[in-house]
Amino acid sequence: MRIPARFNGPPDSANGGYTCGLVAAELHGGGVEVTLRAPPPLETELAVERAGDSVRVSDGETVVAEARSAAVDVGELPRPVAPEEAAAAVDAGRQNWTSGHPFPTCFVCGPARPYEDGLDIYPAEHEAGRFVATWTPGEAGMVWAALDCPTAAPLMNEDKDPPIVLGRLAVAIDAEPRLGEPHVLMSWELGRDGRKREAACALFDADGNALARSRALWIELRQG
Repeated sequence: MRIPARFNGPPDSANGGYTCGLVAAELHGGGVEVTLRAPPPLETELAVERAGDSVRVSDGETVVAEARSAAVDVGELPRPVAPEEAAAAVDAGRQNWTSGHPFPTCFVCGPARPYEDGLDIYPAEHEAGRFVATWTPGEAGMVWAALDCPTAAPLMNEDKDPPIVLGRLAVAIDAEPRLGEPHVLMSWELGRDGRKREAACALFDADGNALARSRALWIELRQG
């Protein structure tokens, strides 16, 4: 497995959701939970080991990620929002997301990416505790990436300090999104425990049909 430099999250490592999607694909469908053990390196040959319903990806002696089949429980999904309503919220709240972004070149949500070079997903608060983002898929295989960064939005402090990084992502895909058509991502917090924070995200098509859902564990970076 090799992750091209295009799919970065932080400047020198891969986007967590994209990486998790690559690893999950080794299990061929169903709900999958992927735990990131180390920052996924870019442009590096990674070893893939499969054993039953689990997968391990390593960079030499360093375990990068581990995956297993798993149910993805996010509780009751929120009422879906129309793409036009979501786009209005994103336009109104875009500055809150882009200002002080810790990883501005992130493939999924980085404001410094050239237009359509990444996924152009910019979450914004729609109502108290609920965030929305719009997404028009331009290429297949990006659902895991799209369901990653929006889960950070309900968990970040207003000034985005300290930064948080993805530790675990579980995704279940019921139907693939249609390329070139508008979709809506909705995310919400599930809970916090010390430096650990959890949130969920759901992907809807323009008619409000739920296509996929994710549950993410984020870790607050230690200060000093």
